Amino acid sequence: MAALIYQIFSSSALISMGLYHLISTTRNHIKSPRDYFAKPYHPLSASSSSSSSSSSRLKHLQLYLVIICLLIAFVHQTLISTDSDPLLKGRTPVHRFTSLQSAGVLFLFLILSLSLLISDSTSLLPFPPDLFFGLASAIFFLQYSISSTAASLQTSDLQAKCDSVSARISALSALLCLSLACHPRLFVADLALGASLCLQGLWVLQTGLSLYVDAFIPEGCHKLLDVVRGVDGSTKCDLDDSKLRAVAILDLMFVIHVVFVVLVVMLTYAVVAKTVGIRRFGSYEALPTVASAAAADSNHIQMKAMTGTQA
Repeated sequence: MAALIYQIFSSSALISMGLYHLISTTRNHIKSPRDYFAKPYHPLSASSSSSSSSSSRLKHLQLYLVIICLLIAFVHQTLISTDSDPLLKGRTPVHRFTSLQSAGVLFLFLILSLSLLISDSTSLLPFPPDLFFGLASAIFFLQYSISSTAASLQTSDLQAKCDSVSARISALSALLCLSLACHPRLFVADLALGASLCLQGLWVLQTGLSLYVDAFIPEGCHKLLDVVRGVDGSTKCDLDDSKLRAVAILDLMFVIHVVFVVLVVMLTYAVVAKTVGIRRFGSYEALPTVASAAAADSNHIQMKAMTGTQA
């Protein structure tokens, strides 16, 4: 039960962060496409009638929430690494090492968020956006490496598949952050980064449902009775047919999540564009018609005639 609650918490945090990034990035690009550049975070803008003190408190609200969520996740991963329930792969408690590795990645993200907060609120630590995206790319790649290793060590086929898909999403986030570090004006990469966070959040929720909720566990698979606390690897499929069917179902669910995220991105852009206001693509000047060209020529001839008369 505790594992499912943590999955829901992580999913809600990632989806909220991704949606906020999508909305803020789209709004900034629509307002000034020529001056657009990717930002590590988007401060909340207070209304003009609010006081300056409330505006300063709301400015870093997103960073405060991110730091709190990362701190909770770090503590959770550290605590479950001390769980005494071993996996059924020899006598080695594999989940202890994978949990400590995940805690290390979360600690790096926590340091990165704290550095960004200190850089924006004080002058002690200048932190340019390209450096932030470069470091974030390295941490996402480390998360990809850890998730890939965890997938190869799992005794549960469902857990291994979930870790493998999560690793691919982390690799995508690493690639997008690297693109933004090199090209901060690349709006598509910044928008895709928010979409990847939403996709990761949805997949975390799907992982929790597929592993810890009996109603969502594929047919032919079951939770291990001797792993009482539901650590990683507590769901297995006994038959090969059941294993293949369960993996195919997870692949289908991943495609459905991708389609849903694409629709969310399109809907978000449409709503923000309607709210803020958007110009037509191209925004070129209208071509002169035949009548307007003739009128311009006649005016030009009249001006030349007047100039000749005055001379």
